[in-house]
Amino acid sequence: MEFLVRQLNRMPADEESRRLREELRPPERQVAQQLRDAGILRRLWRVPGTQHAIGLYGAEDATVLHDALSSLPMFRWLEIEIQPLAVHPRESATSLFST
Repeated sequence: MEFLVRQLNRMPADEESRRLREELRPPERQVAQQLRDAGILRRLWRVPGTQHAIGLYGAEDATVLHDALSSLPMFRWLEIEIQPLAVHPRESATSLFST
């Protein structure tokens, strides 16, 4: 199943939080790469001029997706909106996002 995930990092902008964000960036990237390697995180975009990111995720179900997202080190600061996706009748399920 595919999911469109919009996320916004709501970590405060104070100096202590900035230091914490810098500490968490390497492990955040590492977990994201693990999710990519597992085929869960399929695409990721940054919305220009914002702290928003939009991702295309693939997971068996919402529980697997939740487990993946909650494994991110910055999860507790993320505001997340999830939309399950269905294949449009005009699209072939096998041709979507093929690599």
